[in-house]
Amino acid sequence: MRPPLPLAVASSSAFLYILKASFSHCFHSQTATSLATHKLPESAMDDKQSRVMQGLVKSPSYKGNRVSYHVDRFDSFRTPLRLQACTHRRYGSCATPRDFEIYAPDATFEDPLMSAKGVKQIKSAFYSLSKVFGESRIVEFSVQENVISPGKREVLIDNKQHYKFLGKNIDVISLIKLDIVDGKVVRHEDWWDKKPLLNRETAKLPLVGHLVEMSRRGSMLATHAMMRFGKDPTM
Repeated sequence: MRPPLPLAVASSSAFLYILKASFSHCFHSQTATSLATHKLPESAMDDKQSRVMQGLVKSPSYKGNRVSYHVDRFDSFRTPLRLQACTHRRYGSCATPRDFEIYAPDATFEDPLMSAKGVKQIKSAFYSLSKVFGESRIVEFSVQENVISPGKREVLIDNKQHYKFLGKNIDVISLIKLDIVDGKVVRHEDWWDKKPLLNRETAKLPLVGHLVEMSRRGSMLATHAMMRFGKDPTM
């Protein structure tokens, strides 16, 4: 007999995230090519994460098309560390509705298991983390910004994510890519093990890439339903 829809959806989402954690358990060494690197030992996590989450940045210093930032109070969404502050909260299962204001209304989010379109689906993808993992947070990160053209920038967040599932600690290396147009994120990709996402353009066989894309959309729609279609949690 087919299980009730809510149970089936929840089971599907849990399975997908377990697969993500298992798939990413073996990761590559993190390269040291970024402009500003932050390592957050667990003993200092609360204090340093708190400061990062507040969006503490100072005036940028430009080197060619790259920009580095220093610590000071700043509230704009346009700076990489402000984006990183919001990213910390989303990946740390403590996101608020304001943390999704960095996205354009038609923004997309994609990782190897999900493909979200629009802010509501992006909310569902991140709000579901707390339903699966006992802990989730970014423990190491570096931020680099590339100026593509006036009004267009690319922010790369080289990071290490920590998860706890059924008492087991799991670490994941990833590269978060944010495409920004006029101060808003229009595309957010999470490359596990820093490998480009498999799709019709990157797969050796376009048909395989097409099937993978359909699978991502299906898992996203199931998660979206489980999370009440991006409904913000009650604070």
